[in-house]
Amino acid sequence: MLTLGGALSTEPHEGEPGTADLHSGSVHVVIVGCGRVGSSLGRDLTADGHTVAIIDRRAESFSRLGPDFPGRTIQGIGFDRDRLMEGGIEEAGALAAVTSGDNSNILVARVARENFGVEQVVARIYDPRRAVIYQRLGIMTVATVAWTTDQVLRRLIPEVRPAEWTDPTAKVCVIDRTVADSWAGHPLTDLEEATGARVVAINRMGAATIPTARTMAQAGDVLYIAAETARLPDIDAALAGPGRKGH
Repeated sequence: MLTLGGALSTEPHEGEPGTADLHSGSVHVVIVGCGRVGSSLGRDLTADGHTVAIIDRRAESFSRLGPDFPGRTIQGIGFDRDRLMEGGIEEAGALAAVTSGDNSNILVARVARENFGVEQVVARIYDPRRAVIYQRLGIMTVATVAWTTDQVLRRLIPEVRPAEWTDPTAKVCVIDRTVADSWAGHPLTDLEEATGARVVAINRMGAATIPTARTMAQAGDVLYIAAETARLPDIDAALAGPGRKGH
């Protein structure tokens, strides 16, 4: 574990990538920025059984994590390749760039996506107008004036994100899911038939619309789907790709 003082232990610690007891379903997440959002994300993710490394240029920022934080803390610049590698970026399934600077966050997000191939990348952006532009470039952004730590978590770890809305009886809900690449080019009506659910809206490149019967799915689309709560596991299985219905 990399400590605040910068010493790197040669022994893997429990809960870090590479340990034999790393439980199934956990994700290693690199967080750049240990302010209020970054520290909250770190604590929430480790509490849920994920492994975390947090990078911040100020060592004193790590005090927000508390004395019992089980993840790694790395002092340095978030877009520095060496610091990212110390944080386990090569094994990471997700990265959150949540520093106080828009430019830094976008740079970190692009390095993670383009240089290291991290699939789930979220960048916090203070200017909502810029957030839309970057989202159209394929970088998931969260405008701080409109979103919370929980909503960042929902995009980092899609498998565990809750419903956007649930009716009082908990029988029907609205979920948001990103289109799998294998569904690209298929009519959304095919996806509805496979899932037994209804696509009520679509967010494509930062713009939300109501789909029609002729709307075709594109990679990166975020779908808002009305579904029966009890069928969510089957629906998620079907969303993995055509011909993969869960029954």
